Amino acid sequence: MHAPDGFLNLGTAVTTGAVSATAVGGALRHMRSTLSDKQVPLAGLAGAFIFAAQMVNFPVAAGTTGHLLGGALAAILLGPATGAVVVTVVVVVQALAFADGGLTALGYNVLNMAVVTAFGGYGVFVLLRRVLPDNASGVIAATGLAAGLSVALSAMAFSIEWLFGATAPVPFDTVFGAMVGVHVLIGVGEGVISALAVGAVLAARPDLVHGARDLSRAQTADRARIGMRGFAIGAVLVTLVVAAVVSQFAASAPDGLERVAQDQGLVAQAQDHALAGGPFADYATDGVRNQQASLAIAGGAGVAVTLLVGLGIGFAVRDRRSGRFTGARAPTASS
Repeated sequence: MHAPDGFLNLGTAVTTGAVSATAVGGALRHMRSTLSDKQVPLAGLAGAFIFAAQMVNFPVAAGTTGHLLGGALAAILLGPATGAVVVTVVVVVQALAFADGGLTALGYNVLNMAVVTAFGGYGVFVLLRRVLPDNASGVIAATGLAAGLSVALSAMAFSIEWLFGATAPVPFDTVFGAMVGVHVLIGVGEGVISALAVGAVLAARPDLVHGARDLSRAQTADRARIGMRGFAIGAVLVTLVVAAVVSQFAASAPDGLERVAQDQGLVAQAQDHALAGGPFADYATDGVRNQQASLAIAGGAGVAVTLLVGLGIGFAVRDRRSGRFTGARAPTASS
């Protein structure tokens, strides 16, 4: 879903940029009253993990791959406002440091990958929580389903933007059908990864999961907790393994948006990235000839930058009035 420059016209790029800036600005203000001290490390860790996981493309159909978007995952772990900000950090770091996603396309990439997936995915999660078992298993199942559907919502958002900002004579219904069709398949992988990630955090530190904050210890199967330091060290190690090792086995076929662009003739509209000559452009380290080492170094650098930026924003805007969650109530789409 990382659209390059030129896929949508300038007016749509400016409009989506304004919408994204407004949404992220509102999310930052909301974080001041909802993000507790103990959630700040998780915000940084979630951003770093999503960055690393997005380096790993998995096959979904013949000649097509997908990767984690992470908006619903971040929202369920941290709340939709913080989740949207976390994925925005990932998208911006990717565009500026790795030439992944265009600079003029930042508005619609942030809107589609961060805002729509975080708020839309969390809204679906809330609805599913009302019908699924009120326990840890219900949270995990709701996570998987909501995360999968969030990918389809993201594809729909791009298709609507195409309706107003098309740069090629391809009908809206053609783009809509192609985008939603392939991203429904990608959503299966998104759902599995998100459910596993939330399940892992629930097993170690259920008190950190925003989407499960209404559950008692009995409802989370009285899971044993580990200290925050141990949790953070373990999360960093897993993230680095994903970025430096697992990424070496990523599928090389085009992702969903690239496949649709190739099939429908949109790829000709793509423009070269202004930062394509950067030291980590295309997730390769300038001056390192060994391909595996080059990718591993770039991945590690991206994890470090995303983690530090996420932590910095979290500490800057956290709720200083309390070191705990702001209430144990049933989740709502606006909380």
